[in-house]
This record gives sequence, structure tokens and C-alpha cells, in this order.
Amino acid sequence: MDGTLDHVMIRVEDLEESLDWYQTHLNYEEKGRWEADTFTNVFLGPEDVHEDGALLELTYNHDGRTYEIGDAWGHIAVRVPEDALQESYDQLMAEGVEDYRDPESCGNRYAFVTDPDGHEIEIVKRDHGAKWSIDHTMIRVEDADEALGYWTRKFEYTEVPGRWEADSFSNYFVAPEDAPDEAIKVELTYNYDGREYTMGDGWGHVAVRVDDLDDAWDDLMTREAPDYRDPASCDHNYAFTKDQDGHEVELVTRD
Repeated sequence: MDGTLDHVMIRVEDLEESLDWYQTHLNYEEKGRWEADTFTNVFLGPEDVHEDGALLELTYNHDGRTYEIGDAWGHIAVRVPEDALQESYDQLMAEGVEDYRDPESCGNRYAFVTDPDGHEIEIVKRDHGAKWSIDHTMIRVEDADEALGYWTRKFEYTEVPGRWEADSFSNYFVAPEDAPDEAIKVELTYNYDGREYTMGDGWGHVAVRVDDLDDAWDDLMTREAPDYRDPASCDHNYAFTKDQDGHEVELVTRD
């Protein structure tokens, strides 16, 4: 399978407010839209997103439901140039974005803001990729060995540079072996205190790009991935499995 991450999905309570936020503050543009009877999906990204870069999917359900963010999903991280962290954060503050974690409070290595629904967005310094393009998505895991094994065995990912082992937690980054720098990674965060996490429903899934949906699904079943929503149940348009902690992983094909 290709294995490159295609998009990250989050659920929003006010589609127009969310679209305005991402288009105004991150300069995203609409890349695609799917209107159904009960929901709308909108795909966003920078104008010059790399062909292997990931998009952000906003899912809006028409029934007016509200969501719980939970803590099993952490954040998405967006890129700014190496020398532009403070400048970029100041720009967001001037535009009225909520002051969540400024660069100084993060050792001038990164910063955080939140979108209208409370999804955390990390700002990271990178010398590659379009400004505001997605660099990684972070999920929290209850067993680091199981999580690393899941992505290695199920999706043929490898650990890539970025590991950070602190006194109370570790971060591990995984991606397809040959993925370009502009593709996004999965950050696995493992806290040493044995805590458990609440999945919530404000975050939806990560989507993995595959060459052939049925072949990829068969590989996952051979590798003992959870059979959550198989291709037949999704009209052979996509499929879903889950990781060891219950984070949903979608399989999609992309021309």
C-alpha cells in the first residue's frame, strides 16, 4: 500500500464559522466538498500544498449536535518558516485568535492556538512545506510498544527523526519509509503515568492513502487489524479500521 496520510478529519459545530477561521487565519482554500443529506464534508489546505501533503477535513452534521473533544487525540501541527514562529503567532493574535500557549511559554520551539471548536493547533518551525501546511497529527497512546508495533506491522510505517524522551513522557514520529518531508507524520505521545484517555467525538480520524482498497484491506485483515467498516459496508469508496487504542483510521484511494 502507498500508506501516505491523506487527511485528518475533525468535526465542527458551525461550518461557516470554521471555514472562515481556517481561510482567514491559515490562508486555507477549499479543495473539495461532499454534500450529503445529513452532513457536509469540506477539504481544506494551503493553495500550494504539496502533492503528498495532507488536507484538513471538516465534517459538519446537519442535526445541530455538539461534540466532546476528549484527550485521546492531541492536535494537528502546522508549519511556519524556521525564523517566523513569533511573527506568525503575533499575526494570529492581531487577527483575534485566542492566546493559548505562546512561543515564550514553549521555549520558543513551538506554540499553540485553538480553533472555534477547541481543537488544538500546534505551530512548528520547519524549513520545508508550504506555510500553514500540516506537519503532523498527534494522538495519545496507552502503550508505546503496542502503538509503534501497530503502525509498523499494519501500515509498514517506520520511526522517523523527532523522537523526544522526557522524564514523564515520550513522543515518537512514524511515517512511510519513503515519504517526502512535505508529507505528514503521526506523532505518538506516551505518558509514563499509566493514564487512560477519553476518545470523545470532536476528532474523527486520520486517513491513509492506498493504491487498491480491497487489496489493502485484505493485507490489514491478514495483519490482524480490527475489522471496523470494511469496503463493502462503505460501497467500496473507503474503509475503516482502528488502532490499539480506538483511534479511527480510514483507508482511501486517491488519483
